[in-house]
Amino acid sequence: MLQEGANFRFIKDVMIVNLKGELDHHIADRIKEDIDYAMSKKNIKKILFNFKNVTFMDSSGIGMLLGRYKSIKSIGGALGVCNVNERIKKVFDISGLFSIIPCYTDENEAVEKL
Repeated sequence: MLQEGANFRFIKDVMIVNLKGELDHHIADRIKEDIDYAMSKKNIKKILFNFKNVTFMDSSGIGMLLGRYKSIKSIGGALGVCNVNERIKKVFDISGLFSIIPCYTDENEAVEKL
């Protein structure tokens, strides 16, 4: 079972990043490296971050998301988030992330619309 951080799986052509725990600088750096590695090895054009099990996110998490957003957009891809709880929604609102990253209710909706 995933203690903290992220695991990856695929539904259709979407890489799902299941996040868990606190998305701080320790975890965000590791997730960034893992996603960048996966993007370099596979032809990934769509990434969905599932926030269902995230309890905290700081500026490092925002930076990690923005970096992956820029990377995926530069190759004509798309990025989205789903299952964002109220605490994390506040971080997204304050940082302006919702103005560039679409938020979906759940994975099914996201996979359909990404």
